[in-house]
Amino acid sequence: MALTAIEVKAAKPTDKPFKLSDGGGLYLLVQPNGAKYWRLDYRFSGKRKTLAVGVYPDVSLLDARERRDEARKLLAADIDPSANKKAKRAAKQGQAANSFEVVALEWLEKFGAKKAASTIEKTHFILRRDVFPWLGVLPIAEIKPFDLLTALQRIEGRGALETAHRAKQYVGQIFRYAVGTQRAERDISQDLKGALPAPNVKHRAAITDPLKFGGLLRAIDAFAGTFTVKCAMKLAPLIFVRPGELRRTEWAWVDLDAAMICYPAAVMKMREDHIVPLSRQAVEILHEIQPLTGQGRYVFPGIRTGEQPMSEAAINAALRRLGFDKTEMTGHGFRATVRTIGDEVLGFRVDLIEHQLAHAVKDPNGRAYNRTAHLPERKKMMQQWADYLDKLKAGAEVIQLHGNVA
Repeated sequence: MALTAIEVKAAKPTDKPFKLSDGGGLYLLVQPNGAKYWRLDYRFSGKRKTLAVGVYPDVSLLDARERRDEARKLLAADIDPSANKKAKRAAKQGQAANSFEVVALEWLEKFGAKKAASTIEKTHFILRRDVFPWLGVLPIAEIKPFDLLTALQRIEGRGALETAHRAKQYVGQIFRYAVGTQRAERDISQDLKGALPAPNVKHRAAITDPLKFGGLLRAIDAFAGTFTVKCAMKLAPLIFVRPGELRRTEWAWVDLDAAMICYPAAVMKMREDHIVPLSRQAVEILHEIQPLTGQGRYVFPGIRTGEQPMSEAAINAALRRLGFDKTEMTGHGFRATVRTIGDEVLGFRVDLIEHQLAHAVKDPNGRAYNRTAHLPERKKMMQQWADYLDKLKAGAEVIQLHGNVA
């Protein structure tokens, strides 16, 4: 006799497990602890088997009957319901293991070893904020170009077009990794060429006129803000490193006696060790700040705690306080200044400038130079540059110095 919903609900536990049959092999198993389980007894290939149908009340009487009927259809098709259930579970677990987010994080870990920490953080942030919520749980092999386009258009819709293009670039790299690891057939991002408007390319603002740059140097000397930030701004045009590398500079990397800073590969964008020869002026700045921060880890620690480096916004904020608009000068712009003036005004060898900027520079045989390449010439260049900046700061005439660095 078939059960009723009232009978199922009212079933009370006893000292031993007991069954309430609903017909067709389906029954409710009531345990002594009060737990109620739906079970289905059936025969397959001459063997008696039992299929776990669900737990009451999560699975109601009506739901249990529907699952029983589905199992009987499988039996009619000569399919074992228990084996089918296990196969579905395995497939679901396989999909989870090959979800976009799982593959993306695997890619990030594998290729992140070749990237600077700041780049990894930025990549993970964009994926976590703009991609994972929409595509993360989907099996990567089942994601369609339209799915990706929809996610990218959400980013574009809030006015972050450059971020949308960056996200598309990351997704393409993840898909190519998935192809290489046999979890996707192709890079679907290639189908979206032209689907997003072209971003407006904005170069980081930099002062490249020598006389105006001299005015900036004088303004920095007169800066009335935090001493740590002032020293960082004074050092920035003398050592050519990126703002992220500058603010993360550690005293352990600084050798004032040898007049150099050795940046480890872990903090460099190109993931290679980088030597910065220090001019006499740069050494003086470091000596000046050493009594204040020399007992800590960072040369330029944050205001709130010495355990973290200076904020990435500190130099740009200081430039704004000095009256230099973001369209005129940025912390990153110091690199563009030396690249332009060093080449066009002072006539420094371009390969020496590029090497000191920690850009990828190849020798005549196409091999990457090591960190000590041309070190004597670079030391000479750094001192000539510092001396030239002193003249600009003093308001001296801009003098052409072509050919001083061989």
